[in-house]
Amino acid sequence: MANSKSALKRVRQNETRSSRNKVLSTRMKNLRKKTLTAAEAGDKEAAQKSFSEFSSAVDKCAKNNLIHKNKAANIKSKTHKHLAGE
Repeated sequence: MANSKSALKRVRQNETRSSRNKVLSTRMKNLRKKTLTAAEAGDKEAAQKSFSEFSSAVDKCAKNNLIHKNKAANIKSKTHKHLAGE
């Protein structure tokens, strides 16, 4: 366990940040699943709507350095290919 005041503060900061990161990454993954299932079901309108939400979530994760910006571009590109039916 941490002994100094600064180490205790570090523990608190790490818990806060990891919980925030977990929320963002889980949201990103869930929105991707929602988009892909809507595309497979043939519901184009719902797929487009969830894709825009998904893109926003991915961009937020990339902005917060949760994922690399190139990985964000790859994820969005692959998901968009599924929407287009390629």
